[in-house]
Amino acid sequence: MHVTVMSYSFYPITRAGTMDVFGYLETIRYRYGLRTADLWNWTMASTEEDYVRVVRRGLVERGLELAGLNVSNYLIWDDDPGIRNYNHRSVLANLRIAEILGAQTVSLEAGGHHDAHDYTEEQFDYFVTRYREYAQRAYDNGYRVGPENHFGPELRPTVMRRLCEAIDHPGLGFLLHAGNWDGENADRGNTMLAPWVMHVHLPDSLSDKDLSEMMTMLRDHGYAGAWSVEAVYGGTYAQVGAMIARVQRVLEGWRLIDQ
Repeated sequence: MHVTVMSYSFYPITRAGTMDVFGYLETIRYRYGLRTADLWNWTMASTEEDYVRVVRRGLVERGLELAGLNVSNYLIWDDDPGIRNYNHRSVLANLRIAEILGAQTVSLEAGGHHDAHDYTEEQFDYFVTRYREYAQRAYDNGYRVGPENHFGPELRPTVMRRLCEAIDHPGLGFLLHAGNWDGENADRGNTMLAPWVMHVHLPDSLSDKDLSEMMTMLRDHGYAGAWSVEAVYGGTYAQVGAMIARVQRVLEGWRLIDQ
């Protein structure tokens, strides 16, 4: 099991122009000594294939695997059919980017209204169709794809579990933003979605107790992917380093018990 850092953690300095994707790769490899990257799509400056291949070389040169490509702003559902079709084409472009980069997982936001508690029947059926399409492509190319509990109905564990059960595809996974749940069963959300978890974001707001219990629960459900630190509102190098140390402490505790 590897520790990594979601590149969104450095969004403030990326937006300020003091870090680019290559600075991120340098940071996680040589500042923190990690072997796994986790990219937010907007950390990269371009979707042009030549540029993406340079980023791929950057990963290889530093001996880094890519645990995830986290795609935002291209919601699968939009009420406007024209925007839906545009976002579908953008998702396909990002799947191609993930394949070039060798990403092990790709997260795709479902969409819907921020204040909604569930999807309409039309939305739900559309999600099932699209996610199955994307999951088949992922399966054929050796990675997994799926939603994240980010906003709106995605925050409802019952809704997300029902969606995963309906899609029912081996190429489907779930990006668990640990503890980011709302509504009924919010306290059970991590456990309810555990069978589908392909990747995990660990916000720095988690207490030590919640962090340890959640990681242990996922391990007991068979999770063997990366543990990705995320400074939700953008962190300093020190804040990110401290969260990495907290995750590594849990992993070291497991190693000591297993000896």
